[in-house]
Amino acid sequence: MNTLIIEDEQLAARRLESMVKAIDPSIEILAMLESVEESVAWLKSNPQPDLIFLDIHLEDGLSFSIFDQVKVNSPIIFTTAFDEYAIKAFKLKSIDYLLKPIVQEELEKAIIKYREWGETNQLVDIKELYKLMHVKEKTYRQRFSMVVGQKLKSVDVNDIAYFFSNSGITFVAMHSKSQYSLDQSLDKLVEELDPGLFFRVNRQFLVGLPAITNIHIFPKSRLKLELNPPVPEGVFVSLDKVVEFKKWIDGRKD
Repeated sequence: MNTLIIEDEQLAARRLESMVKAIDPSIEILAMLESVEESVAWLKSNPQPDLIFLDIHLEDGLSFSIFDQVKVNSPIIFTTAFDEYAIKAFKLKSIDYLLKPIVQEELEKAIIKYREWGETNQLVDIKELYKLMHVKEKTYRQRFSMVVGQKLKSVDVNDIAYFFSNSGITFVAMHSKSQYSLDQSLDKLVEELDPGLFFRVNRQFLVGLPAITNIHIFPKSRLKLELNPPVPEGVFVSLDKVVEFKKWIDGRKD
């Protein structure tokens, strides 16, 4: 059996090689490659191996991009540190996987499975696999804890009108008109909040849809928002965000 190891961590690659050899010394490791670029070049200039051990994260990107550049007919055993749901995706496609850190017994089972399947092991539908790995519904922040005097207050996201930054401090404006400081940047909040509920209109404001009471159109596509609780000078949508903001207002994702 001629195999190929594609793994960007040298120690991990060497360890995998030793484990494979311990299972069957006759298995030949044709090469150990570290990147997408290196793997594409090797696969274009060499016969296809019988089996490929493929890490998901390589030094220059996801290994899925290899398949966009070269046709691979070899069965693949993925090595991955992805979470349990992603592993279920591998199972759905009947693809073998090894969860890092690799266990010798699991490696041996994977090799036995490959040998039992032989040529019947279907080719990998990489695009479908990638889709399966990302259908998991992302969970978003539902509440925040705020320090109010000597007490800790829990605030529901639905009670928040908008977030804003002032002098390097992030504040939360509530529909009740209360305000609290928050020990998180707006950049971080964008990652944690449901994008269907909040939109980063400019560098200073991350607004919730119910907080917008009016939208004024100015020349050159400028948009000014009236918010509740009010912001005396109003809030302008950054010019580079106007198109996406209009889609957000319309409930469109395209």
